[in-house]
Amino acid sequence: MDMPERVELAGWAEVWAAAPPDLASRHGIEAATIGGALCTAISEQPSTMLNRVVGLGLDEPATDDDLAAIEAFFARHRQQFYVSLHRRARPRDLPDRLAQRGFTTAYAWMKFTRDAEPPPAVDSPLRVEIAEPEHGLDFGDVVIAGYGLEPFAATWLAELPKSNWHCYLAYDGDEPAGAAALYVHDGTGYLAFAATRPEHRRKGAQSALLARRIQDAVEAGCTKLVTETGERIPMKPSDSYRNILRFGFEEAYVRPNYLSPEPTTAGRSTAAR
Repeated sequence: MDMPERVELAGWAEVWAAAPPDLASRHGIEAATIGGALCTAISEQPSTMLNRVVGLGLDEPATDDDLAAIEAFFARHRQQFYVSLHRRARPRDLPDRLAQRGFTTAYAWMKFTRDAEPPPAVDSPLRVEIAEPEHGLDFGDVVIAGYGLEPFAATWLAELPKSNWHCYLAYDGDEPAGAAALYVHDGTGYLAFAATRPEHRRKGAQSALLARRIQDAVEAGCTKLVTETGERIPMKPSDSYRNILRFGFEEAYVRPNYLSPEPTTAGRSTAAR
């Protein structure tokens, strides 16, 4: 498995492991490894950013039994989901197999990589600090506000500063305005969870958070940095995309997302097999 995929899979597995058991039980927060792929689901959060499959067909070829098991896993959670499929996923006809099961091509993500060079200078009025465990709820609140997630997710994400994720907050005075995180795995830094409260946008929060995470990853001995955002297409301009390039990241590859059928359809097709 390529390192950009491996570090993402390792980081997301730790996010799901951080969910408090009682919260996970109430809201259906569950992760499973099926056919070498990480499947993450939340019964009460209809988001393909969170309900998705990563790493399918990379460590081992995906079989029809694997696909059926993945469908059954998400059918329990009654959520549509993405299969984020790497270009080297096996077997080579895996996209066709997904299409035969009712999956459709959806909005793709661009993966970026960067060497471990210091970041460019940033001029921002915001102050960036490590989110210590006692500031975990501030971190969770900013992320759910930035991504429009359900309120219960703030309690879950508040646990991340206690994990191996390095979490950050950008403050406007004493108010948390932006958040982001860094995960280090086998000498690679994975940048994720970049979010800004809507009322604090256009203040340079994400530039400041990018610079701090890059600097910390370099100091931690990372030799490569990885991140992603939605593919740049004419009808979907992206400030995030431009910002990532401005900080020295290069386009590595587009990773297609395949959207599952509606949950009831997925459930019926799985049961029929």
